[in-house]
Amino acid sequence: MDVEPRRARLERVGGKPVLRFERVLSHPPAKVWRAISEPGELEHWFPAGVAIDGRRLTFSFPDQVTGGEVLEWDPPRVFAFRWEADVLRFELRPHERGCLLVFTHVVADERGAARTAAGWDTCLAALGARLDGRPAGAPGDALGPIERYAREFGLDAGRFEDGVVRFARDLVWRPLDELWALLTEGEDGVPVRATNPHVPAGPLVERTPPRVLAYDSPTGRVRWEFHSHPEHGNRVELAHEPTDPAFAPLALAAWHAHLELFFAAALGEVRCPWPEERVAELVERYRN
Repeated sequence: MDVEPRRARLERVGGKPVLRFERVLSHPPAKVWRAISEPGELEHWFPAGVAIDGRRLTFSFPDQVTGGEVLEWDPPRVFAFRWEADVLRFELRPHERGCLLVFTHVVADERGAARTAAGWDTCLAALGARLDGRPAGAPGDALGPIERYAREFGLDAGRFEDGVVRFARDLVWRPLDELWALLTEGEDGVPVRATNPHVPAGPLVERTPPRVLAYDSPTGRVRWEFHSHPEHGNRVELAHEPTDPAFAPLALAAWHAHLELFFAAALGEVRCPWPEERVAELVERYRN
């Protein structure tokens, strides 16, 4: 494989979000084709068990079975299929070192694209190891790669529209009860973790475990809301209605940094202290 594989790109094709990966593989196309199309080979690197019955596909996890269908089959050049609402396409192109694998993934839920990209990087590294005949090795740190892709793709950014600061952040597959416990830490009322130095707590407005926490801050109403989807994972949506629109850039910066900390904690890494330098950097970004 490449010494330094290209990082994934998030593109829009026909209005749909598409992840694109390219890998130069130092192996003949016929060998690579077997690795990307035969169930016995896919089990060494693909994230699910795969069964192929004509045009019908079955994807198996320890606790879930999903389906799909073959969309393109052109050995040894193109293998494309639908997996639930997503579409995956593997194309092999000639290359002086063997072949170029161009892999695209049309994602149904763009908010999870960062973790999906990081996951495919791990899978494609395992594919390279399989082709080379070497051990794949244990998966590395997940948090860092997901954070980098979230920043590159702009999936960590908030917006100020119609007088409301809004964020929507992917939280992978952490159960809602665990996310709620992480936010509240067993505290009643408005927990400290739901506030930050720039947005202090005020009267509690709503507390509906494990989904909604809302309160009135001196800076305006804040609402945390958790959502769960069986296919796309979990996410948090945060809304803040600043009493003064001039406060919006600081609110955006503070919640941006706050949700970075919360996402890291959701993946097991607690970061202290409050990142005031990061907030200052983000204020300038949101003012421009």
